[in-house]
Amino acid sequence: MKHRFMFILVPVLLFWLLSGSPLLAGEHHYRVYTVEISGEVSPTMAAYVKRALSDIPDGDNQLIVMKMDTFGGRVDSALTIVDLIVNCRKGETIAFVTKKAISAGALIALACDGIVMKPHTTIGDCAPIMVDSKGPRMMGEKFQSPLRAKFRSLARKNGYPEALAEAMVTADMEVYRVVAGGRTVYIDDVEYAELDKSEKAKITSKKTVVKKGELLTMDDTEALKFGFSRMTASGLADMLRSMGITSYDIVPVKRSWSESFLRLLGTIAPLLMLVGLGAVYTEIKAPGFGAPGIVGIICLALFFMHQYAVGLAGYTELLLVLLGFVLVALELFVLPGFGIAGIGGILCIITGLVLSLQGFVLPDPAMPWQTDLMVSNVIEVLSAVLAAFLVALFILRFVLPRLSVVVKGPYLETTLHDARADSRAVGGARAGDVGVAVTPLRPSGKVKVGDAVYDVVTEGGFLEKGARVVITAIRGNTITVTGEGER
Repeated sequence: MKHRFMFILVPVLLFWLLSGSPLLAGEHHYRVYTVEISGEVSPTMAAYVKRALSDIPDGDNQLIVMKMDTFGGRVDSALTIVDLIVNCRKGETIAFVTKKAISAGALIALACDGIVMKPHTTIGDCAPIMVDSKGPRMMGEKFQSPLRAKFRSLARKNGYPEALAEAMVTADMEVYRVVAGGRTVYIDDVEYAELDKSEKAKITSKKTVVKKGELLTMDDTEALKFGFSRMTASGLADMLRSMGITSYDIVPVKRSWSESFLRLLGTIAPLLMLVGLGAVYTEIKAPGFGAPGIVGIICLALFFMHQYAVGLAGYTELLLVLLGFVLVALELFVLPGFGIAGIGGILCIITGLVLSLQGFVLPDPAMPWQTDLMVSNVIEVLSAVLAAFLVALFILRFVLPRLSVVVKGPYLETTLHDARADSRAVGGARAGDVGVAVTPLRPSGKVKVGDAVYDVVTEGGFLEKGARVVITAIRGNTITVTGEGER
């Protein structure tokens, strides 16, 4: 009886193990890491993706899902993210388009091992665009060619139609869907024109899918039809179920508070640069050390902290800017006139700021968009320097003199309005006398009238050494002058 029971029990246990055991049935437990690719593609986003991928541990049965919702952004940042994804060996990478993957977003999506799209989402349109005074315009062949090569490389890696991938970048090509010998391929107009008669004779169907003058932008249905998208899924759970993955943990790799703060700083970086420069210049020109100096240091520190954190600036750029301010201060307070030190200081500041906005020193000919990026950075920095100078002059001329009305004292209420001075500094000098500046007047300095030298102040402007001046007023010990030709 016992042997008969065992004879029946053993087959039953084997059947249960083979049919129901997850281990023997080949079911694995997956860890699904999600990384948000949303908003503008920028150096801040590239730094976040680098940190996110480095934080994911090595392991088996892992998926890395890039949740895509972006209109694109900087090409250099997109290429950095592409390299990070292509070189990631910690699991299969999936671009899950939740709303849109346009321009640089499409480039990032194609770098992943696979693409999955939600219903009614779009992908494509990666033509390089430049915005100038005439508005946005498409950049020429010099800029499109390296991008097309990158798209071809990514399409070849993942088995996507190369001609359609190129059609996302340039509008100067027409793409056909050709059926020959029972096989469907996508070729451009140049490739079709190069087919010989025997090859064209084998074609049973030819249809234009991308017209010349248009850029390829696909919705989820077209991306699935053209072989870019694996599937259309309503959500992450639906995608995993369609992939046959039923046992999994979802692990979001979120932005840290510091990365969110850096993202905010990135949006106001030009403003921080402008305010910082203007405040520091105001502090240099104003006596003592006060609020403008503190504000300037904080703004420039936040600006360089952001640029350093995203990998664009280092100690070299910071030292260049500091050296520039030292040279400008020497020119204003120590050296007479305005010469090599002042010009060198300004050049150091501009060079340091420009380099802190880009990840290269000189443009690489193989990456022509770097030239336009450098030109854009130079214009941005020069505009900030000019605006900061004008703002600082406004503050020095109109704001600081009126602060005593706003800021509570105590102040001396007794004035020297009716006082008379016997100081030798004004002895013999009268309104209307003409003299020569023996030092630069900025606005104070020394003037020689006859054989006597007096301490004077201009009416607001700066005069160089040797300029002829006229005394316009004497109030107490203060002699006010103006340029002889300015009366």
